[in-house]
Amino acid sequence: MSAAIYTLEQLSFHYPPVAKHRTKSVAKNALKHLSLEIQANDFVGIIGPNGAGKSSLLQLLNGNYLPVTGSVLLAGSPTYRFSAKQLAKRVATVAQMSAPPMGLNCSQVAAMGLLPHKRWFEADTDADRQQVQLALTQVGLADKRQDSTDTLSGGELQRLFIARALVQQASILLLDEPTNHLDVQYQHQVLQLLQRLGKTVVCCIHDLNLAARYCNKLLLLNQGELIAYGAPAEVLKPDLLEQVFGLPCEVLPHSRYGWLQATFFSAQDTWQDGTAGSLR
Repeated sequence: MSAAIYTLEQLSFHYPPVAKHRTKSVAKNALKHLSLEIQANDFVGIIGPNGAGKSSLLQLLNGNYLPVTGSVLLAGSPTYRFSAKQLAKRVATVAQMSAPPMGLNCSQVAAMGLLPHKRWFEADTDADRQQVQLALTQVGLADKRQDSTDTLSGGELQRLFIARALVQQASILLLDEPTNHLDVQYQHQVLQLLQRLGKTVVCCIHDLNLAARYCNKLLLLNQGELIAYGAPAEVLKPDLLEQVFGLPCEVLPHSRYGWLQATFFSAQDTWQDGTAGSLR
């Protein structure tokens, strides 16, 4: 069994968040008493409805915030014991919505991933430039390396930020909705890339079917509470999904490939003998 990269012990968190120190203010709980482990090279998909605590959990894993109670351990040490530079060498984060850096081209933005490994005013090497080019190629942006970020679509920007994270060379990637703004082709391309990188990947993802196909573990949250954590077959159970999302649900293996597919039905659908009928 591989070593635990993250260990969460009775983790609780509420807003307003305070970076690097605790707060006595009382607010709505975002996460409540989470205990779990994430192993090296796991590809964990965090799923759940809006407001479940998915993005808050990522903020705790990347060390931006401290828990109100409990702890987040990275390789056995609390995240607050790492400096920002130490964390950046181990953990790369791709936020859900990032403003494009103004006046920079794609190569320059991707090269920002080198910063944790550089001293002040240290010049880029040929190896650095090759690394940037490889990352842009991996996300399908090699032909846009000299294009300004101002000219990119939302999906291209998302892929660029993933390229920057790859250049960062961190062993852990945290991504908040990495398939947002991407068309179907690039949704699969990005998730396939993340799957084969050989890194520990934790991502928030809305599409349960994409999560089931590419993640080896799913973490189901609802109103800040851990509902289920484990292999997709252990988490994507109709009764759990109905409880969390409030809609009737059917989960079946794909007829050809076997990965699980979840289908939700609206209140207008007719139900007979536990199966979905036609839409009225």
